[in-house]
Amino acid sequence: MMRKPYLIFALTLVWLWPLQPAAQERAPQAAPGFNPQVAQERGTVRIQGRDNLGDDGPVAPGQEVLLDHPEEMRAFIQNISDYARKLKPNFVVMPLNAQDLLIKNPEEEEENRLAPARTFMKAIDGMVVEGLFYGERKIDRPRNKERLTALLKLIEVAQRSRLRIMVVDYAKSRKIVDQSYKANAKKGFVSFAANAHGLDLAAIPPYPRRPINENPKSVLSLKDVKNFLYLRESLRFGRQDEFAMKMHDTNYDMVIVDVFHGRKPLSKRAVETLKYKKTGGRRLVLAYMNIGTAASYDFYWKKEWREGSPRWINTPLRDDPDRYYVEYWNPEWQKVITGNPKSFLYGIVRQGFDGVLIDGIKATKYFSRGGEEEEEEEIEQ
Repeated sequence: MMRKPYLIFALTLVWLWPLQPAAQERAPQAAPGFNPQVAQERGTVRIQGRDNLGDDGPVAPGQEVLLDHPEEMRAFIQNISDYARKLKPNFVVMPLNAQDLLIKNPEEEEENRLAPARTFMKAIDGMVVEGLFYGERKIDRPRNKERLTALLKLIEVAQRSRLRIMVVDYAKSRKIVDQSYKANAKKGFVSFAANAHGLDLAAIPPYPRRPINENPKSVLSLKDVKNFLYLRESLRFGRQDEFAMKMHDTNYDMVIVDVFHGRKPLSKRAVETLKYKKTGGRRLVLAYMNIGTAASYDFYWKKEWREGSPRWINTPLRDDPDRYYVEYWNPEWQKVITGNPKSFLYGIVRQGFDGVLIDGIKATKYFSRGGEEEEEEEIEQ
């Protein structure tokens, strides 16, 4: 018999994660807090902070010439932070690959004239950078020195604002793994050497066998984190309870996981189990959340949605045709993510997570480029 607290919790979150055990895959669901009729009407474009009704039909990326895409993303993340901390004051907010948002005038070459985005940096606790030293696109490959220098300059801006910097390098070779941990430690970054990209990041890397700087003490804030684990998929660990117990059998100071385990969200009990190390010490558990793209397999996706309908659904990603860029500044999309009891963020907080890792920042660059994805050769030359 289900205990009363869990019954109340289940009823509270039924809007967010409707469970259909008989289904063979996640069934498309109506977006939380989203009116399907409004979705079919004309969208809005924010121009200099104001809503502007556009013409019928999708708007080509880049046509909203007065839209400051980086500033809109900063404002969105700030709103996420404000709302989360109203619900849970110590909630951790960390964007992924947000280094380009740290400066308001990135074209400025003279360092003493750079304009740090201070309001944005006060809204976050730190940030995670992928492939800083190794493996941004190809595992074990070192980053171009010129680009690395530019990135480190941006990261220094965050460090001066006392933000915690964490790095996910991608490496399989033991030699490269060791070099990655050494290079990050030298800069004062907490790092994790992942052995796969994206959704293939579904297991604990075999090397090193134990966390670097393994720490038996309880970790109650980001400043105490000495190591972490980042996973994008948990099904390979078995059932939810098996996954939670296997994570419990490790001593990572922080774990970052997807909210869903297959078709079902991690239960509150599973999240609570994840919060404890093998030593019995407490640790932080962060949820992964993408705010710049939406996929047809995401829980909030409606079956009638497609490119251009609702208007804020833009083109599919080149390497993932089931995932679409979204006009993240659109109020209707933001309602799906945050700001109300039917939003994704509300469910994450109520499920017991200590914080959130915010992905999808690359949508800023996509729209700033007029709807063009960054070419691989631009990154790795």
